Amino acid sequence: MKGTLVLTWILIIYLSQIAVQSQYYSEILPYDPEPVKVTNLHFYLHETLNGQNPTAVNIAQANITNSSSVPFATLAAVDDILKIGPEDNSEVIGNAQGLGLLLAGNTTTGVMYSDFGFTAGKFNGSSISIFSRNTIIEPGREVAVVGGRGKFRMAKGFALLTTYFLNATAVIIEFNVTVIH
Repeated sequence: MKGTLVLTWILIIYLSQIAVQSQYYSEILPYDPEPVKVTNLHFYLHETLNGQNPTAVNIAQANITNSSSVPFATLAAVDDILKIGPEDNSEVIGNAQGLGLLLAGNTTTGVMYSDFGFTAGKFNGSSISIFSRNTIIEPGREVAVVGGRGKFRMAKGFALLTTYFLNATAVIIEFNVTVIH
């Protein structure tokens, strides 16, 4: 009995030392934030709606709207090209990949989630994420930057969009983006 009691105390002391030495957190360090940077980006999004290599494709639509000319409740996948200018031969600087949900009423409205990944220049390997309501047919509109990665880690900000060109087969949108990171 005495041997069991001694063994129990040794086990309790040993287990208490393990719990103290194996904490799941580190020492508390003072928060030392990096200075806030503001970056202004200017580029053009090129979207092809049909043809041999479309960059936006409808992937789902509500059954009740299949016969309607209004694209209510249509989900589209996008893999659009980002270029320095609006011309077809402008330098490619990245792509925008994501989803867009088209809604309709008196005006055509969408909700977009896109990751704008940069593949050239100073921000190669970085991206910004946009998740926002997008009033598609308005010539000027604003959407929210809600995050980023790489040089834009923890980004927030906004993008001013202007429709540069729009027809049945292609869309070119000018982006003026202010990123706080």
